[in-house]
Amino acid sequence: MTWDDGNAYLEEMAPGVYAFVQPDGGWMVNNCGVVTDASGDAVIVDTTSTEKRNRAFLAEIAGVSRGPRIAVNTHSHPDHTYGNGFLPETTTIIGHRHCREGVLRAGLAATHELPADYGDLVVRPPDVTITEDVTLHLQERPVELTILGPAHTSHDIGVWLPEEKVLFAGDLAFAGGHPIFLDGSMLGFKRATQRMRELAPEVLLPGHGPVRRGEQVLELLDRQEQYVDWIAALAAESYAAGLTPLEAAQKAATDSPYRDWPESERVVCNLHRAYAETTDYRVDHPLNIPHLWSEMVALNGGQPIETHA
Repeated sequence: MTWDDGNAYLEEMAPGVYAFVQPDGGWMVNNCGVVTDASGDAVIVDTTSTEKRNRAFLAEIAGVSRGPRIAVNTHSHPDHTYGNGFLPETTTIIGHRHCREGVLRAGLAATHELPADYGDLVVRPPDVTITEDVTLHLQERPVELTILGPAHTSHDIGVWLPEEKVLFAGDLAFAGGHPIFLDGSMLGFKRATQRMRELAPEVLLPGHGPVRRGEQVLELLDRQEQYVDWIAALAAESYAAGLTPLEAAQKAATDSPYRDWPESERVVCNLHRAYAETTDYRVDHPLNIPHLWSEMVALNGGQPIETHA
């Protein structure tokens, strides 16, 4: 299978290292990873959003390993953590301390914001939490958990295989759609992109979108930096003109260099974060998705935001 088929598939990124890729990569349709060793054990990277999708992921894991001994959550967002509850009880879940807090705080709220057939979800936060870089040893294979946030969120973790030069980026990378850094930091998102470039990955799995290899990795990271610079410049110009983030996003929609990218409603979220970080703009509510849902709908022409989960 390939990205264009529209069906989830397992792609080998290096010997014994796999991406579970889910088209179309939109809201609640994310990617996961699998890292195996000679004994048959596996470390997985993230879970996904619905019971059906997680059972399909677990079936793919079973085809290449004995099952997940460890699961790493790159961040707390529900498309990457709702599947935790379907993992075996013996699987240890690792995440940032703020990831555990975020999973517990959010609960199943996203199921009301983005309706889908989620199945019988059970909230399960990370069992082990970290606040600094950690290296797991999967027999002969080191697996480095590198804290790269605040960026997409306050607590992003990249999963790096230094010997294979493979990076599981979580939502620090979006291939083909608008990134979003509302819950994290615009400036931090650019720093995280630069730090990923310094690692010089040969293969990168974004949180959403197809696997990137070789020059495709550099192209993705270049475009992300350019995107952040565009948001920053648009925020500065629009704030000086007295526009709100929503007004700025609506004004820019027709001539945006990224107007053909999916999830363009995220521009208003990113502008809110840019205003807050680079000007004296103050908002009267927390900068998170639930509080800006109505503005995303407005930017989407009044149409509900859809998920294909």
